[in-house]
Amino acid sequence: MRAVVQRVSEASVTVDNETIGRIGAGLVVLVGVAPTDTSADVASLSAKLAALRIFRDPDGKMNRSVVDIAGGVLVVSQFTLLADVRKGRRPSYIGAAVPELAEPLIRELAERLRAEGILVETGAFGAVMQVALNNDGPVTIVIDIERGKVS
Repeated sequence: MRAVVQRVSEASVTVDNETIGRIGAGLVVLVGVAPTDTSADVASLSAKLAALRIFRDPDGKMNRSVVDIAGGVLVVSQFTLLADVRKGRRPSYIGAAVPELAEPLIRELAERLRAEGILVETGAFGAVMQVALNNDGPVTIVIDIERGKVS
């Protein structure tokens, strides 16, 4: 499981010219699910996201989490994060999970974050989406989870 996490001042996701998710300050999390990913990986990622201290404290240091700032999280499934570009010019996506595996894990991630008291919005699984965001900082972090552990 791979996640690209961006600290944002605001973000939204639109499908067919309709905004289906919007947050203010918080995190945009683009998530790619691999065929070997499990609920243990989701649990590790959700715990890391809820506790990740990348928001400024009163002294201007990155010392607060999305929970601390009462921020939101916009979770967007993105199978292209698992692209293999080592050969040729066209990416291979065989490293991405099939929708029947990936979609429930993305839903579980959103549910686990909500259980932490976080406002969570999501994209539409499998849809063509437009994601708009104002990256704050900019701060962008890549998180890889394998067998329930952050690598």
